[in-house]
Amino acid sequence: MNDSTPSAKAGSARFVIDAKASRFTVQAFATGLLSAMGHNPTIAISKFCCEVDFDPEAAEGSGFQLTVQAASLSVQDDISDKDRREMERVMKEDVLEVIRYPEIRFQASAISCTRLDDALFSTTLNGQLSLHGVTRVEPITARVAVLGEMLRASGNFTLKQSDYQIKLVSVAAGALKVKDELKFSFEMIARRQECRP
Repeated sequence: MNDSTPSAKAGSARFVIDAKASRFTVQAFATGLLSAMGHNPTIAISKFCCEVDFDPEAAEGSGFQLTVQAASLSVQDDISDKDRREMERVMKEDVLEVIRYPEIRFQASAISCTRLDDALFSTTLNGQLSLHGVTRVEPITARVAVLGEMLRASGNFTLKQSDYQIKLVSVAAGALKVKDELKFSFEMIARRQECRP
């Protein structure tokens, strides 16, 4: 985490994401004349870190920061190794340009929250997403459950690649290409940490 990591507020607890126990994926969608012959690739995000300062009694004062290593994205579909390598090369070199933009960051200094029951919340994070050299406000909704020393958050959201000046993948002279919209899905497990003074 860098120096912009939110500091825990009085009464809040700091939770740190357990990346190995969590799931974070991106779904892309094919279009074009040959889209029926293509597929909608699922991409896993494997290297990310996240901290959440969350107070169940005053959740609106909570904070959230997520950092993703762009080079950690990998194709999960059952395809040949050759096709997988080519798709990942295009994604990292031509689409995300991971050498120039190695990190993807999302930060929300406050969370809008509705308590559904004692341990379950419906939340909206109106945060700043920095992707491919562009920073935009993006609302992300999630269901959050606080279970003793563990926090579980799940949800999904969509982004348009064109909003972040990302080149849309196109092959076969444009007969097969990826749609602008991407769908992100997540199931995050975080564990309570002792807050340092």
